[in-house]
Amino acid sequence: MKQSRFTDSQIMAILKQAEAGTPVPELCREHGMSSASFYKWRAKYVSVRPTHLEPESCS
Repeated sequence: MKQSRFTDSQIMAILKQAEAGTPVPELCREHGMSSASFYKWRAKYVSVRPTHLEPESCS
């Protein structure tokens, strides 16, 4: 399998920038990657995040 140019921590940092509101095309230009890579990473890494550890609302 081909090795990624980006480490897991770099990918997570890019995904956090997108969550903070940076447009995806801008991120892709800035980091020299395709939008397909971004969306593939988002699908892979967002599903891995431990959402069960986030505090729940007590309403």
